[in-house]
Amino acid sequence: MTGKIALVTGADGGLGVHVTQALLDAGATVFGLAPKIKQSDFNHPNFTALPAALNSLEAAKKTVDAVVARSGRIDVLAHLVGGFTGGHSVADTDDATFQRMFDMNVNTAFHILRAVMPHMRGAGGGRIIAIGSRAAEDPGATVGAYSASKSALVSLIRTVALENKDAGITANVILPGVIDTPANRKAIPGADLSTWVQPSSIASLIVWLAGDAGKDVTGAAIPVYGRGL
Repeated sequence: MTGKIALVTGADGGLGVHVTQALLDAGATVFGLAPKIKQSDFNHPNFTALPAALNSLEAAKKTVDAVVARSGRIDVLAHLVGGFTGGHSVADTDDATFQRMFDMNVNTAFHILRAVMPHMRGAGGGRIIAIGSRAAEDPGATVGAYSASKSALVSLIRTVALENKDAGITANVILPGVIDTPANRKAIPGADLSTWVQPSSIASLIVWLAGDAGKDVTGAAIPVYGRGL
């Protein structure tokens, strides 16, 4: 990854810190985006903090333009922004909850993809990796809004892969089971952690997809279920 320019969204999250560090360790120059991220979050000369949110196309374009102005291009987009809400049946899910899941899990991806893809096409290539969820293809009861939004994300990424294969751009989505993050440990106390997916495993897969070895993988929805299979 030496010499590669990576943009990581949600870079300070429970998964994001592992992905950002893994890309830095692999030699990439990493721009980490999150609303409250700080330069001090990663003690590395090749890291730049971008405190911003992806709540509009304009915000996404501003962020991408700043990266391109500084580094000339974006080789890798690792889109990790997302959120979870569950606990209600579809019949009992209100409009605000349903819309919030799509805002967090689909619209943020839509914004950053629209901002990044013109630059990647102009450069003649790029790698796009997004984080979906096992629930996208294996939905459960009381998580209808979340599952629907992650399914939409899978469709969006696969479409991007088809539309940009002529430009040397790959696009893939990873579908993890429950990830072993501090937030999930707090939300699900007493769970069998041995069945959860380690963030480092996902980070390693992202680095592989972003590197030369992953050049022939595109349009894939990759399950990472761990021992929770």
